[in-house]
Amino acid sequence: MSREHEWVDEEAGPVVRPYAVARGRTRPASAEVDLLATVVLTGMPAPAKAELSAQHRRLLNVVSGHNKPVAEVASDLGLPVGVVRVLLGDLLEHNLVTVRPPRDKAATPSESLLREVINGLRAL
Repeated sequence: MSREHEWVDEEAGPVVRPYAVARGRTRPASAEVDLLATVVLTGMPAPAKAELSAQHRRLLNVVSGHNKPVAEVASDLGLPVGVVRVLLGDLLEHNLVTVRPPRDKAATPSESLLREVINGLRAL
């Protein structure tokens, strides 16, 4: 076997370390990329100066037509959340995505209401 294929798994494809995908960066350029924040495409074309990697393009394809939380985007891409946050920060700088903060806790149902629903479903 040649050394070229030493790090290739038939199912996984080439193995690339997360820090290489994020170009050595560990923090996103924007603090608004929260784990539960929702990612939405802006529909703007990529600027000529934008250096978008294959992972940036994959991320855009995953979000295309959907509003997804950052955690779900990371799961769909099979990348660590930290790497996805860095990639999203790049896309935010180029105005290719919008990140909406998570919903307010007051807008979410209370634990007691959720328990009542579960108990009601069990009673069926």
